[in-house]
Amino acid sequence: MKRRDVLKAASLAFVSTLTAGYGSNDMAEKEIRKKATKKPTGVLKKSKNPKVLVVGGGWAGLALAKHVKIFAPQAEVVMVEKREHFVSCPMSNEWLVDLVDLEFLTHSYIDASQNNHYTFINATATDIDREKHILKTSRGEIAYDYLVFAVGIEYDYDAWTHGDSVLEERLRNEYPAAFVPGSEHITLKHKIKNFKGGNFILTVPEGNYRCLAAPYERACLIADYFMHHHIDGKVILMDESNHIRIKDKGFSSAFNELYKDRIEYMPSAKILKFDLDKKVVETDFDEIEFEDASFYPNVKSPYILEKLNMTKSTPYNRVEADIDQYTYKVKGTNNIYVCGDARPMGFSKSGNTAFSEGVNVAQMIADEIHGKTPVWKSPVTTCFSVLRTKPERTISLYTEYRYTKNGGMDFTNSMTDEAWKTNHLGKERVAYAWAESMYRNMFY
Repeated sequence: MKRRDVLKAASLAFVSTLTAGYGSNDMAEKEIRKKATKKPTGVLKKSKNPKVLVVGGGWAGLALAKHVKIFAPQAEVVMVEKREHFVSCPMSNEWLVDLVDLEFLTHSYIDASQNNHYTFINATATDIDREKHILKTSRGEIAYDYLVFAVGIEYDYDAWTHGDSVLEERLRNEYPAAFVPGSEHITLKHKIKNFKGGNFILTVPEGNYRCLAAPYERACLIADYFMHHHIDGKVILMDESNHIRIKDKGFSSAFNELYKDRIEYMPSAKILKFDLDKKVVETDFDEIEFEDASFYPNVKSPYILEKLNMTKSTPYNRVEADIDQYTYKVKGTNNIYVCGDARPMGFSKSGNTAFSEGVNVAQMIADEIHGKTPVWKSPVTTCFSVLRTKPERTISLYTEYRYTKNGGMDFTNSMTDEAWKTNHLGKERVAYAWAESMYRNMFY
């Protein structure tokens, strides 16, 4: 078997092991529907069965809610999510240039909860009472035995704005990053579609940001769009790192061979000053004019964790969850967890990683429910990046993780296929097959 076939098999085997072999539990369908749509009135109290409360309906939260019911069917599982429906950030770069439609990315939390036998509550978490084990939300209070925050990331503009709230709001609204699903993706798509020419700036932040490969893939796809639509535009990719940090060979060769006149890659390019009225940014070495842009800042754990004093500073980011890296438990607690992109470890902040982490933490909680000792298991990162559309060219990465003796993190069982000229990942549409499998697992 060739290396590219091994990589393809490894990338999809993780999904197939999760999608196979799980049937429904014995809860009646009528009761499932009733519980899935139940509205909180006052306090949703604990039942005689252990109650697992998941805050956040991203990749980690969806995986965790489903798999707690699989690993501990007697548990009552409730997912609290502020959005009414799910829109996937993975594969959104492809949506920006019309390779997939919005229906491909959009799914129903009601479907997920009913098909996987847990309760979905559309609400915003606001506070907790640690002593009484109660989560406070915009729609009432919910009691819990185990509480999991799978709340993703928020943007951290502080390194650029230094507390200037007017500048931050202008950056958010005029030049959104589009790495948190919602209106900003629609705005960025309109920017790409209506671009008349000139410099289009994209940025790559420092630290451990959401989806390391995505800014480089986005640069390729926007440059490809400009080329095929005869737009006299150039993507200026300003990277705060001194090198491409993931799939370097594949992206570098694409920049040089496919988009030599369409992408200007600038390493060590940290923006020090914005003049948004003149459309100029400054670095230590250059002043760069632009016609339009999408500025991707640093990321941090969401405010709810800061409010609850559950954060710390790490070498990766200014604000991360403060948890035990082996148990995912918030330090100083024995029943509150954080997983997914909000966690502080150096794992990739990406969909497949968060999903596998949700499965792993679900198993750990189920072990606690069953009186067993939980065991840490590595999350899995599978990442596909589309470089070109006609013909479609794709590169990929697969990796797991391990802890070193001193508690540091390292990669293990890593494989990449960056030979976009000769591999068949694009022709076989492996990235789309991966995404479809993941959506099917989480929702259907």
